[in-house]
Amino acid sequence: MESSAFTVRPATWREDQRALQSVRHPVFVIEQKVDAREEFDDVDPVCQHILASDMKGTPIGTGRIDSHGKIGRMAVLSEWRKSGVGRAILLLALELARAQGLKRVYLHSQVGALGFYARNGFIAYGERFFEAGIEHQAMELEL
Repeated sequence: MESSAFTVRPATWREDQRALQSVRHPVFVIEQKVDAREEFDDVDPVCQHILASDMKGTPIGTGRIDSHGKIGRMAVLSEWRKSGVGRAILLLALELARAQGLKRVYLHSQVGALGFYARNGFIAYGERFFEAGIEHQAMELEL
């Protein structure tokens, strides 16, 4: 997927780990104070990743989806937020889920991002909970 300012493509942990970490570390570990040992987990190698880059090829956003349809690690560098990068990553995640034959995807949204996911069709369910010290809400979308 392309815009005039950035591209979004499928990625793998094996080939793109450094690029994915170059976005997730500043967003989650530095900005949100998530422990790096919790942020980079043993699920990374088995997920389908998504990488957004600016037109110079610099990584600016990430996301991942596992084989069960859980979308996670959605991160966009602060200077690129509100520019459509997050939505482009999410749309590619949904496209990848459909290609896997999944009928439903789900995620754990930080409370501050609930509006973003709701605008993209996700429905909240269950009680709020804390993950990595941050309040979250489970959400799902039927495909």
